Amino acid sequence: MEKPINYKNFYYPPGGILIWIIIGLELLTFMGGLVAFAVFRSNNIELVHESQHHLSALIGTINTIILITGGFFMALGIKKIKKGLNNQASKMILYAILTGFMFLALKGYEYYDKIIDGIGMRTNTFFSFYWLITGFHFIHVSVAILILVALYISIKKNKYSKDDYLDVETGGAFWHLCDLIWILVFPIFYLL
Repeated sequence: MEKPINYKNFYYPPGGILIWIIIGLELLTFMGGLVAFAVFRSNNIELVHESQHHLSALIGTINTIILITGGFFMALGIKKIKKGLNNQASKMILYAILTGFMFLALKGYEYYDKIIDGIGMRTNTFFSFYWLITGFHFIHVSVAILILVALYISIKKNKYSKDDYLDVETGGAFWHLCDLIWILVFPIFYLL
């Protein structure tokens, strides 16, 4: 008989060590872009402030609330699966998926608004950073939604249980990465 994985072991943090290596690399990538933007910002304060007037702090704030809410639902989903409450876990993950779609829809509207106003990557360096960093985050949220949809389907088919939920924790860790990145990106582009 195979020995079950001890999920509380150092080598098995929530989601497993591999996802944490990926999260670390992703954070380094985003931090590199944000540090480069901070250097640019310190040398171009007027251009940055002028460009920020074309962004909607309200949309950014709403999207922040949406993602944090999705993270809350994901955390509840993991808690429920650990208790063997698959139906409740799947509902929480479905809610997280819906918040992801809400984020993408609102961000898509914001992108559309910029495009209609003629603001693209070539408008200025501020918007080059904006499109690259927020676009990369948009892709991450899209991938996270696909992961959560796969988890949702698998939970509905009872492929996970209170004794086997590593994949659910892994998906949750990736989802929370998207939250964390947005919490870093939002104030730097919209508020500071």
